Amino acid sequence: MKTIPVRQIRASFMEEVSPERFNIRMLEEVVGTKDLLHQLHRHDFYFVLAVKEGSGTHEIDFASYPVQSNSLFFIKPGQVHQLELKAGCSGYLMEFNKEFYHPINKSKIQRLRKASSNNFYQLNSDNFDRLCLLLKYLFDEYTARQESYQDSIKANLDILMIELVRLERAAAISLGGASLYTQERLDDFFELLEKNITAYKQVSQYADLMNLSPFQLNEITKATVGKTSSELINEHIILEAKRHLLATPNQVKEIAELLGYEDVSYFIRFFRKHTGYSPEAYRLKSR
Repeated sequence: MKTIPVRQIRASFMEEVSPERFNIRMLEEVVGTKDLLHQLHRHDFYFVLAVKEGSGTHEIDFASYPVQSNSLFFIKPGQVHQLELKAGCSGYLMEFNKEFYHPINKSKIQRLRKASSNNFYQLNSDNFDRLCLLLKYLFDEYTARQESYQDSIKANLDILMIELVRLERAAAISLGGASLYTQERLDDFFELLEKNITAYKQVSQYADLMNLSPFQLNEITKATVGKTSSELINEHIILEAKRHLLATPNQVKEIAELLGYEDVSYFIRFFRKHTGYSPEAYRLKSR
């Protein structure tokens, strides 16, 4: 049974003895004079792509986004994505793992979670330039590697998360978004889904983990995204199934087992109910 290809951050000479990984590169050096294509894969690290100028397409967990000037993408460990960048793109590509940046302060943890829960930021030029100043500082620190440069990088990652959360909340307020409490509780729920979806598939199980009643959890999800908790659980199961169907050659029976289903027939019926296709038909259609 094969797993979805997982890419890791290449260690530099100075990092070989440590599990901490951080890397930032100028996008024009990554892309060069030829189009860049990364086939469907997942990371075990955070991935931030800031495009100053350029074009392409970026598919994250099967949602397609345009790559265009003043856009920023933030991918969490475990998400699958496929990236195409046209020659001549400029900006920054930054990668860091949980060992390198692992805030322990509750507010910082919440900011990282909130910032990375939004995969796509389309910004105006002023907001993008503000973020680019931070990214340039991070790039310069990483390139020069003077004394305590890693501490400086981590401190500036804190600032980057603050800026991204501000942008997200400003957008939510302009659209009449939910309260801060319900947004944070929704983020907690999504994080639990990522960690536990193979074992837990009932609303009551997640409500218990969050010290809420099923009714309270449903009210939170309906207030924030207009869906019941059960609908979000089912969507996450389908998402994980799609990840395995399109990024691995595993048989449907093997995928069902990976997702915690002993009865493959039930899994096939469940998948068909929510997508309109059998798992094999979906795989053929999407490739």
